[in-house]
Amino acid sequence: MPWWRRKQPVAVSRVSKTKSPFSETVRVKPDKTGVVTDGVKHSMNPFCEIAVEEAVRLKEKKLVSEVVAVSCGPQQCQETIRTALAMGADRGLHVEVPAKEYESLSPFQVSKILAALAKKEGINLLLLGKQAIDDDCNQTGQMTAAFLDWPQGTFASQVTLDGDWLKVEREVDGGLETVRLKLPAVVTADLRLNEPRYATLPNIMKAKKKKIEVVKPSDLGVELTPRVKIVSVEDPPQRQAGVKVETVEDLVAKLKESGRI
Repeated sequence: MPWWRRKQPVAVSRVSKTKSPFSETVRVKPDKTGVVTDGVKHSMNPFCEIAVEEAVRLKEKKLVSEVVAVSCGPQQCQETIRTALAMGADRGLHVEVPAKEYESLSPFQVSKILAALAKKEGINLLLLGKQAIDDDCNQTGQMTAAFLDWPQGTFASQVTLDGDWLKVEREVDGGLETVRLKLPAVVTADLRLNEPRYATLPNIMKAKKKKIEVVKPSDLGVELTPRVKIVSVEDPPQRQAGVKVETVEDLVAKLKESGRI
């Protein structure tokens, strides 16, 4: 496919800030099936914001012709898609999943949905955040690449598109690794890939007029039957207060008393 006809979807997830490390206290549901999210502010996952920014930059360089923002979940996910549209995405795709089914939606089902959409839309570059900040699964990009049998560049800190090839610099434990991928491919964005732009008021207003297509998983031939069951979610044990000691001898005595030595 010639480069000027490329379409690039970006997966954007809606996350609960209750589960993030920068939020208020997490409260476990009385039935221990999860955490309370009622009344909690949701927003686009930060790593997905980075993925959207990278997609928009590629379009600004005229390396892709269209950026499509995709999100799976209940009606409220359209707010997240609108944010991506305000950042510069051209149109949105909302895969509507009822709230009850959404609670048990896992990376496995999301990956199947994204793979089906990639085939339906005829795209050749799929960008995602490397992980969501609420569940930290870090699985969707890898699974999607497996379902599509496409090469993958995960934890990307730099992306360079050159014809039908993609050079991805990725962060690994030992430093940086550079891989060269033949398109079509899947890329997951890491923190240092870019700094996302703020949506301006004019672009926010324009985003309200952009199209969001709504589809159901069944339209894509994807079954949402849960494959993992949450047995129980528990509060962490209450942390005990520390004890100050005056001397090394007192410290040793306390450790012996508690059975540590």
